[in-house]
Amino acid sequence: MKFNYQIRTKEGDIQAGVVEAASQEAAANVLQGYNLIVTFLEKAGEEPFYSRSLKIFEKVSRKDLVLFLRELSTMFKSEVSLIEALQAIAEETKNIVFKEKIFMIEEEVEGGTSFSDALAIFPKLFPSFYINLVKSGESSGKLSEILEYLADHLEREYELTRKIISMIIYPAFVLITFTIVLLVMTIVVIPKLTTALDIDSQNLPLMTKIVIGFTDLLRKYIVLIIAAIIGLIVFLQRYSQTKAGKSNLDTLVLKIPVIGNLLKMIYLTRFAENFSTLISGGLPITKSLEILSGVIDNQCYKDIVLETKEEVRRGEMVSKVLKKHPDLVPSFFSQMVLVGEKTGRLSETLMDIVTFYEKEIERDIQMLLSLLEPILIIVLGGAVGILIAAVLLPLYQIGSVGL
Repeated sequence: MKFNYQIRTKEGDIQAGVVEAASQEAAANVLQGYNLIVTFLEKAGEEPFYSRSLKIFEKVSRKDLVLFLRELSTMFKSEVSLIEALQAIAEETKNIVFKEKIFMIEEEVEGGTSFSDALAIFPKLFPSFYINLVKSGESSGKLSEILEYLADHLEREYELTRKIISMIIYPAFVLITFTIVLLVMTIVVIPKLTTALDIDSQNLPLMTKIVIGFTDLLRKYIVLIIAAIIGLIVFLQRYSQTKAGKSNLDTLVLKIPVIGNLLKMIYLTRFAENFSTLISGGLPITKSLEILSGVIDNQCYKDIVLETKEEVRRGEMVSKVLKKHPDLVPSFFSQMVLVGEKTGRLSETLMDIVTFYEKEIERDIQMLLSLLEPILIIVLGGAVGILIAAVLLPLYQIGSVGL
């Protein structure tokens, strides 16, 4: 929303204009961030719907967050104070939503709040993973290094996510396109063709009869089919929100041939990368495992992390607990963790695991894509061929009768 304002500059000049912000308080923060004295501020008149900015375009991107962390880390190294650094970054930030948040963080810090507690005001932007690392950096005096760790962590997470999305995009696009073609053929083209041909159904080829029967079934029950699909999605979504349901679904997903092994490597990569980042940040192993349990999405691996945390509290080694789950944690992983524990280089060893698995994930994704492409072409090409044959055969039949 927009706000009309009147401000006075340091030189005493009076200026007026319009500022866009999420709230009146946020608008005031933006103006005050430029060292301007606000003398008047009120909400502007309602805008037409086509001129309103959409919230979807105002989200804080991963790129914005990485840049924020890196700039803050660099300024700390240059011995710039936290308040000055936040002000400078906010003034240069183009994303208006993120600009408001940085100014609010700066205000909290200036009021005596610790940096970690100020970040905690925005839990969706800075989850507990970040907050605990920043707290560790504040207590150890290594905040600059911690922010750099976090920026590196975000970039690695983004790269892994990008690889996963690249695997999904192609088959999803092909399946969606085929579904649209199938619906158009079965609901529009084939019914019109059968009406235009006006042939006794007894004289139609078997393939055409099957396709027409399928078309009639689809047209009659399309609403029920859509309702059933929506109902199944809603049921699975609600079922996954229960502890037993999430555990069962997560277990089932990991048992899917080929895909399951790839997902295991992805979860293990996230496990190792997040664990390494937390340890590098100076957090104790038990605390790191506790935070890690809230980061991992899969319930199977979350249970392993929680079990490891309890066993480590009793004096056990992390690797010993991981070895109890060979179906989910390969011997390579647990053995590397053991080496890291014995040499006192657990953080570095975990990153070696991440590097290894990232290469394996990339190799497996390429293999899956190379397998999916011919399979999709054969299956979907065959299905389209059947539909075309079902349409052409009656026409050929009519031509033969005519001759």
